[in-house]
Amino acid sequence: MGRGKLVLWLLFFWVAVVLASDSLLSPKGVNFEVAALMAVKREMRDEYQVLNGWDINSVDPCTWNMVGCSSEGFVISLEMASSGLAGTLSPGVGNLSHLQTMLLQNNELSGPVPEEIGKLTELRTLDLSGNQFIGEIPSTLGYLTRLSYLRLSKNKLSGQIPRPVANLTGLSFLDLSFNNFSGSTPRILAKGYSISGNSFLCTSSSAQICMGVPKPVNDTSSYSKISTSHHRWVVSAVIGLICAFVVSVVLLICWVHWYRSRLLFTSYVQQDYEFDIGHLKRFSFRELQRATGNFNSKNVLGHGGFGVVYKGYLPNRTVVAVKRLKDPNLSGEVQFQTEVEMISLALHRNLLRLYGFCLTSDERLLVYPYMSNGSVADRLRDTGREKPSLDWNKRMHIALGAARGLVYLHEQCNPKIIHRDVKAANILLDESFEAVVGDFGLAKLLDLRDSHVTTAVRGTVGHIAPEYLSTGQSSEKTDVFGFGILLLELVTGQKALDPGNACAHNISPKVRTLHEEKRLEVLVDRDLKGCYISDEVEKVVELALQCSQSHPNLRPKMSEVLKVLEVITGEAGHPEESQVGTNPCEGRTCSFTRNYIDVHEESSFTIEAMELSGPR
Repeated sequence: MGRGKLVLWLLFFWVAVVLASDSLLSPKGVNFEVAALMAVKREMRDEYQVLNGWDINSVDPCTWNMVGCSSEGFVISLEMASSGLAGTLSPGVGNLSHLQTMLLQNNELSGPVPEEIGKLTELRTLDLSGNQFIGEIPSTLGYLTRLSYLRLSKNKLSGQIPRPVANLTGLSFLDLSFNNFSGSTPRILAKGYSISGNSFLCTSSSAQICMGVPKPVNDTSSYSKISTSHHRWVVSAVIGLICAFVVSVVLLICWVHWYRSRLLFTSYVQQDYEFDIGHLKRFSFRELQRATGNFNSKNVLGHGGFGVVYKGYLPNRTVVAVKRLKDPNLSGEVQFQTEVEMISLALHRNLLRLYGFCLTSDERLLVYPYMSNGSVADRLRDTGREKPSLDWNKRMHIALGAARGLVYLHEQCNPKIIHRDVKAANILLDESFEAVVGDFGLAKLLDLRDSHVTTAVRGTVGHIAPEYLSTGQSSEKTDVFGFGILLLELVTGQKALDPGNACAHNISPKVRTLHEEKRLEVLVDRDLKGCYISDEVEKVVELALQCSQSHPNLRPKMSEVLKVLEVITGEAGHPEESQVGTNPCEGRTCSFTRNYIDVHEESSFTIEAMELSGPR
């Protein structure tokens, strides 16, 4: 009998240990996430007490300021930008094993960049710019194969650029500008990068060519002793004259090499000097005339409230989209250029990148990459043999991408940006059907001291939130409303509003009624041919109705919307595992409870969108 009790006790103890190891708690009941965050807090000086809510006795850090968590309770984001933090960055941050986003830009952090960051294998975004970090870039950052955005600019980092970091192929953008890097520059494989502002850095990868580039001065006592010795001074002067001659020859070789390589680099978009973020290419009007065939009507990609978009071809064969703004008096020359440069700093996988601009006395043009799959509106409503309709999984992936782009604009970009015209026509699709939010750069940058009140409304009827339409006052919740309409468009394939009521703020009562009656098959786009997941449709429509409520305070934040979408699609914490190309109908036969055509004959509630073009 005693032996049986002992076996049961051991079994109970083993189960308890296994459960503890699979949770966030250690066998002693310590939350690993809390311990790591407290290590970060201890090494920082928090003058403005923004970390006061971080408590060692807490078992749930997900409610802490500037901390974001996954649905499982793991810390996946630290968004601590512009918080007045000083001190150093603790190596303990490397214990946040599920961290995906770390934003610490524009603080006063110093000391070295911890090598332990290289353990954060889930990390996708790392921004340490605008601090006072010193020392070399840890080569361990080269282990972060999922990293898509790395920004270390405006620090005091030195040494050479590590080859493992330069060899990261998944980087959409790498910013190492305005530091003290030296030596030769390795070939950088990021799609876009900036290394400007490093006086001691040689842009050639050849050590022999770079031998004439000046090195950082090492201010030591031995140097001062040498300088006081008359004999050594004479020797140094002679050597200096000889070196000056050698350097002159080397610099001449460097110049010839640079000039020739500059011509070669124009064939690579990722290394093209024209597209260096932070140094936007200022195109001449003549260049864009040639690129678009003198703005030939055959090259028109689309018309919008802001102007006409043309397809263009640059001399290096890069295909671009050129937006010619309707109102050349949009702003003064200096203001326009300043706003364009600010907009170019908003870098995210799901935001349309700005290549450059053109500015004349009577013209304002913006140059973007060409999106080969057009807009969501095109693919939903202009389908054919050349443009097959979007399957259900692609539509959900598009919703996730658009939500991630808007979350970045609202909560991660500095200064924050409100889009004000979220709709299917402004969600573009690249060659991989990744959603890219367009036209956000023409929104007014959000300044917390501004009232956000405009004299007129710009946007599209059918997508404008009621408070913006009636008062001209907008907020992040204005975009949430437009995103709710976008979700309904993805479900229905058309404008999901009542034709008898063209007011932008009245979501069709039919949508709500059909949702309550569990008859959502009436809403679903017939182009899907019944191939969709009913449970997902129900949850997406429910989310869309929450987003499009009449009062802005009742709508969720975009970050909350994103979390719900990630749960619906099963991508919570694993966005890279999404199966964009799969179809719910593959490998099975779709079944219908009703005649498909009869169902869709009930559904008829579209209206034409109408552009409003007042100033923002």
